[in-house]
Amino acid sequence: MRQHEMEGGARKAVFSPVDNRARVDAVVRRIGDAIELGLLADGEQLPGETELAGRLGVSTVTLREALMALRQQGLVTTRRGRGGGSFVSLPDVPADDRLRARLRGWSTEELRDLGDHWAALSGAAARLAAQRTEPGDLHQLRRTAEELTRAKGAAARSRLYGRFHVELAAAAQSARLTREQVALQSEIAALLCLVLSDDAYREEVADRHRAVISAVQDGAHESAGTLAERCVRESTARLVAVRLTL
Repeated sequence: MRQHEMEGGARKAVFSPVDNRARVDAVVRRIGDAIELGLLADGEQLPGETELAGRLGVSTVTLREALMALRQQGLVTTRRGRGGGSFVSLPDVPADDRLRARLRGWSTEELRDLGDHWAALSGAAARLAAQRTEPGDLHQLRRTAEELTRAKGAAARSRLYGRFHVELAAAAQSARLTREQVALQSEIAALLCLVLSDDAYREEVADRHRAVISAVQDGAHESAGTLAERCVRESTARLVAVRLTL
């Protein structure tokens, strides 16, 4: 798979057909998750209604209802007239006390269960990526890993962390794994702000991501999977430790 195809892998999953059930909610969640993760950039114009509805496999009526809901959530703005359309609006960072309140809603058992699911997804993605990709296909993963080393705020770091794991699934050339990873990151990405404000840990995560990329590039699928799982489990353990203090 060539580089330009790799770079579109995660975004392609964003705009693939949604599930037949509760389609308005499915569109809202799909696009909202992509915005929260930074897969769709702040200020980016979404495809036109007819094109976007077709790509998502829904009617224009369903799409318009979903866009209205996204506008109410502050994730999309609409401009009328020449040069108008629907545009991404990156949400403000949740305040620390709001994040801690959200974390209090999770039991330690639920967090560990979520971490197990995350580790399974990322481990499988890393193993498949190591078997299926060529060295030139890893440009996007490398760029995201390097952006993490420079990211200052916890919110930017959490988005890049989540984006890395989504792009790892895309590197595995699995649309299903990619969609699952996007959905999972919508649950956990904001909470990671509580542990990624620490510069030392940010560097540790960046090092782990670079190690995963190296293993994938070398075709060392078992090592890649183990490294990805270890990264996720460490982050989960840190979240559990914070939860125990609340």
